[in-house]
Amino acid sequence: MKMSTAAATLLGTLLITLPILDGTRAQAARLDAGAITGEHLGSVAFSVSCLPSVQAQFNRGVALLHDFWYEEARPQFARILQADPNCAMAHWGLAMSGFHQIWDTPDAAGMAAGWREMQAAQATAAKTTREREYIGALSNFFRPGNAAYQSRIEAYAAAMGMLYAHFPRDVDAGAFYALALLAAIRPDDLSLTQEHRALAVLTPLWSRYPDHPGLVHYIIHACDSPTLATQGLPAARRYGALAASGAHAVHMPSHIFARLGMWQEDIQANLGSVAATHAAEARHENGWMDQFHADDFLSYAYLQVGEDERARAVVTESAAALAHFAAMPGMANDSFMTFVLANFRLKLPIFFALERHDWTAAAEIEPAAGPTRTKPQVYWARAIADGHLRRARQAHADLAAYDALIETMRRADHSSGAPSAGRSITRGEMLAWVAFADGKIDAAVADMRGSADEQDKVGQDEVDIPAREMLADILLESGQPAAALVEYRKSLQLSPNRFNGLYGAGRAAEASGNLPEARRFFAALLKSTDNGAHTVRPEIAHARAAIGGAPL
Repeated sequence: MKMSTAAATLLGTLLITLPILDGTRAQAARLDAGAITGEHLGSVAFSVSCLPSVQAQFNRGVALLHDFWYEEARPQFARILQADPNCAMAHWGLAMSGFHQIWDTPDAAGMAAGWREMQAAQATAAKTTREREYIGALSNFFRPGNAAYQSRIEAYAAAMGMLYAHFPRDVDAGAFYALALLAAIRPDDLSLTQEHRALAVLTPLWSRYPDHPGLVHYIIHACDSPTLATQGLPAARRYGALAASGAHAVHMPSHIFARLGMWQEDIQANLGSVAATHAAEARHENGWMDQFHADDFLSYAYLQVGEDERARAVVTESAAALAHFAAMPGMANDSFMTFVLANFRLKLPIFFALERHDWTAAAEIEPAAGPTRTKPQVYWARAIADGHLRRARQAHADLAAYDALIETMRRADHSSGAPSAGRSITRGEMLAWVAFADGKIDAAVADMRGSADEQDKVGQDEVDIPAREMLADILLESGQPAAALVEYRKSLQLSPNRFNGLYGAGRAAEASGNLPEARRFFAALLKSTDNGAHTVRPEIAHARAAIGGAPL
């Protein structure tokens, strides 16, 4: 699925005319004032047998691919093809621009478009064996037939591995091979085997090519789990500066910062990403879509440090911008953009309510019109809220609605309903809160522990509530503070410096009679939130009282 060219052009034009809203948008705009004077995408030298006059343009196109700036890569390769109609690899670049590995599976239209480009590439006849292997690997992925996506992506990864073995000095071959390994991770694979295989390729290459954008980008993706996050920190500290013109590149380090509870770094990365988005639009380049992904991380990070009003501003301003784009002519016919807009319109308010423990607000969120696959998150949030509120009937209804949506997705598209680790974890969390609402504490603990044990292997999503923390919440609310404290400690090891994790751990230690440890957790919460200077949440008052020794 992808945004149409007409929609991209129209969106780019309109976004430039939109006013910068108050709050966080104004802060991002101030960052724009010192904006990028020259383009920075990282250093790529991808030799091709096309006309020498297009070599620099081709390097830029490959850098854009590595930075996942696909909407800019597509016109870049189109311009190369105009300048050199016999450049077979320009067709490869156009197909790669629609091949959104890791985060998007091509639909029928995307597969057909990719195959057309690969047919054109084959017809043009590449002049070198290396180029023919690049074209052959991608052609086999897009070739019409009944092969499932998983078998296609695994075959593509194997072909890229062979290409890299044949041309070990081709740094881009190594980078694209590592990316293919990550894209080929099966939905139920929690072993991190593919991540380690990718890192074995990327790490030695990065030591030799420190300015290559694909290497540093894919290291971050490979390390996007609790057990590997610290290994990805050097790449996170490097990538935003290396490719400062790309909004996604500037955002990407926040995946590691969020994993490690480095909230201020997370905030700065995503403010920088929003600024890069506006700078790109001012240059008449398409980068606006990355803004909402950055907003998602930004509002969540603000909530972890008690910047509640800034988080609220992000949610409010994003809602206005999302509504504006959704109402634009022709947008309803663009399936990918319809999904993106609908997804973020739901996700941001969901987490604003859940993170602030506003259970009533979370329970009242409605699945607005939009693609079916955006709606399960609503019923997940409502089940958590209704569980906390001990509204058993509503919690059961939430689970039933979730299951019905998943079944609808499975029938419409088998791949979207396929079993996955994430879906298994989510449903286990919902089962736990339903059982809690029913007063079945042992069942609630067992269900949530199952989800937590599974999630611990790969980590929560960066914008998520840890299942282990929710397990601790259930134990604490059911009068088992000592057991809750054990789970809070473990949750904070995997998801450090979370506002609710620190507070919950402090309460559990306090209720267990372990006042020194309670004060340590409360002190950490106050340190993380600037002594609660920007929030009126009651948790801060409690933490202050505990630190001050006042009666609790």
